[in-house]
Amino acid sequence: MKVFCISDLHLSLTCDKPMNIFGPTWDGYWEKIVQDWQSKVTDDDIVLIAGDISWAMKLEDAVSDIKEINKLPGKKIFIRGNHDYWWKSLSAIKNAFPENCYVIQNDSLKIGNYVFCGTRGWTVPEGNNVSEEDKKMLNREQQRLILSLKSAKQKMQDGNKLVCMIHYPPFNSKLENSDFTNLMEEYGVDKCVYGHIHGENSRCVKLLVKNNIEYYLTSCDKVQNQLVLIYDKE
Repeated sequence: MKVFCISDLHLSLTCDKPMNIFGPTWDGYWEKIVQDWQSKVTDDDIVLIAGDISWAMKLEDAVSDIKEINKLPGKKIFIRGNHDYWWKSLSAIKNAFPENCYVIQNDSLKIGNYVFCGTRGWTVPEGNNVSEEDKKMLNREQQRLILSLKSAKQKMQDGNKLVCMIHYPPFNSKLENSDFTNLMEEYGVDKCVYGHIHGENSRCVKLLVKNNIEYYLTSCDKVQNQLVLIYDKE
């Protein structure tokens, strides 16, 4: 069983929002992802998708995009991104999603020797100049991460690997520790996958090892529209 990851698919089967309005790097990007996915993944493998899944505004429209993803092999695990406006009722999402598609919100999921947890996250500030709205959002997402980590801890057994999914980077552009990274360290996360960062000029590190945790940037345009392998047959 291999574990792959990618994020920021921004699919738009039910709405007119082509991603190449953001530049030629997005030309035919979904077809490139599909080709790479089919060349790597089997039905026994897992693919983590760290948010910004669909441009849809309503769940029923997002499900069309999810079904397109589900045509591809493997078990798919999703968290919410900042553009997933359709993500509202968790029970409705779970009822609407097809088999082999799983969502994480305030909980966790165990498959084989892996336990997956996570949350959407929020922008980690630099310095102390933080608005009250940002403080509110950061606190809410930190509490959601705690719930998910606590759920994961209850599922962990000897030899298991703990993977955290978060849409926003869990640190600022200076790669400084944050409450998110501190929580991951406290609960013994092995690897973290995140997205949200786009653009040729954005500052990013595709793989950062920080205090014994491996952090993988998975925004599809930053990884050349290829799945990132984080575990190979554990």
